Amino acid sequence: MSDAPPQGREVWIEKYRPGSLSEVAGHETIVQRLENYIEQNDLPHLLFAGPAGVGKTTCAVAIAKEIYGEHWRENFLELNASDERGIDVVRDRIKSFARSSFGGYDYRVIFLDEADALTSDAQSALRRTMEQFSHNTRFILSCNYSSKIIDPIQSRCTVFRFSPLADDAIAGQIRQIADAEGIEITKAGIDALVYAAGGDMRKAINDLQAAGVVGETVDEETVYDIASTARPEEIEEMVQLALAGDFMAARSILETLLTEEGIAGDDIIDQLHRSVWEYGLGEREAVQLMDRIGETDYRLTLGANERVQLEALLAGLALDE
Repeated sequence: MSDAPPQGREVWIEKYRPGSLSEVAGHETIVQRLENYIEQNDLPHLLFAGPAGVGKTTCAVAIAKEIYGEHWRENFLELNASDERGIDVVRDRIKSFARSSFGGYDYRVIFLDEADALTSDAQSALRRTMEQFSHNTRFILSCNYSSKIIDPIQSRCTVFRFSPLADDAIAGQIRQIADAEGIEITKAGIDALVYAAGGDMRKAINDLQAAGVVGETVDEETVYDIASTARPEEIEEMVQLALAGDFMAARSILETLLTEEGIAGDDIIDQLHRSVWEYGLGEREAVQLMDRIGETDYRLTLGANERVQLEALLAGLALDE
């Protein structure tokens, strides 16, 4: 074991957040383009779109640190639109920051996280604010779905689309953190963390920190116990039994996942969707499964009972046999 400080004193997703663009993992092309903007002192308005935990906020903060150095906090305003969705936020806080005096830099940066949560009126106000203060302010907008951002804002931004992180990028970061914290982790443990994360670096690091305080060694069993994730072989067996027409056996596995392992129905659907093409299914069976997954996911989104809907999914697969 190393002389690392006791675990649990600091949240690792912040402790190991990259401090510069060059440290960001898995988005080399995006990082290179952003570094070019900074080198040329020609930063446009930016729109970062992609799923959670893939580096959108990290890149925004890294940009501010590289432009302003130790003064980045005074010249960087971060707002979360999901908490402050109204038009008053745009009119008051953003305009106040954009109008305030500052020296030594050509512009300040406003980072609006989860911008797709802004109401239509707030987005219209934001568009006008971007026009009004374009001479001394740069906006970085982050969202999960760029389609929810109005076209006039998108046309004013350079859009970067962040994809889920590759397994190698997540595995490399996990090994680096485990070494720094003096944690013994097995190859199977790393693979389990990567699978459970599904491209989300934040989840992978949080799960590693949680698993690191459970025992001396982080292995596959520990990860699945704390990550609320079913083993891929359990999901595959359940699907294969249903496709073979054995509904009762498939339902038994589902019951174990929901009750004994406490896995949420939404998470089971997500694992099914991610793994469809890894089961070696024929084209017809894969199409059947994708169709059932889509229908079940839609019904769960509307608030239907997860147990009933997942059992209906398995029954449908069994009947199609």
